[in-house]
Amino acid sequence: MTGQVVETMGDYFERIVDVEVTGEEAGPLAERMVDWMVSEGLITRELSSDRVFSHPVTEGYVRGPNWARAVADASNPDWLPGPVAVVVGRDYHVGGQGVDTPELAVCPRCQSTTVIINYPEQFEAEDEVWQPFRDGIAAWMETGEGNAPCPACGASVPVTQWRWDGSFAVGALAFDFWDWPPLSDAFCATFSQQLGHRTVEHGGKV
Repeated sequence: MTGQVVETMGDYFERIVDVEVTGEEAGPLAERMVDWMVSEGLITRELSSDRVFSHPVTEGYVRGPNWARAVADASNPDWLPGPVAVVVGRDYHVGGQGVDTPELAVCPRCQSTTVIINYPEQFEAEDEVWQPFRDGIAAWMETGEGNAPCPACGASVPVTQWRWDGSFAVGALAFDFWDWPPLSDAFCATFSQQLGHRTVEHGGKV
C-alpha cells in the first residue's frame, strides 16, 4: 500500500487565512504565494479537482516533491496530501460542516469577549448580539469596509480586526490544504511571514 492515499470518512482541510490583505491586493499576493510554494517544491502548477471542496474554487495545486517540509509528521507513507486550493475574494471562512457563525468575538481594543452562541445552553447565535457583526461582515464583503461595535467599550472595530473563535475567520485570501497531515507551527509561521500579514489557521471536514 505504500504511496497510496489514505482512505478516510470524509475529506479534511487545514486553512490559512490572511485577515489583513485587501480585496484588491489579494489576487497578486495569491500569485506570489503560489510562486513561492512552487519554488519550495511544496506544490506544482498542475491543477486537480480531486478532493477539493473550497467553494467557489473547484481545483487546487497538486502536492510537490517537498510537501513533507510543510507538515509536522510525514512518517506515514500511505498519507499523500491532496491539492492546495487558493480562495481569493472577501468572504468569511468556517471550519467545516454545520458551522456558519462564530461562538465568540474578542475586541482588539479592550480584549473583552462577546459571547455569540452561549454553549451549552444555546446552539444558535443570539440574534441581537450577532446582527451587528453580521451586518459589518456583509458590508465589508460588498465594499471592503465594515465595522462592528464592541458591546463593552463601544469602539467601532473593522470586522477583519476582531478575533473570532477557532472555527471562523474573515479575510480576502485563504489557502486550503486538502487532506494534508497537520501543518507544522514552523511552516505556518513562515507562511505568515511570506504573506506579510496576520493569519488565522483552522481546520474542518466535509
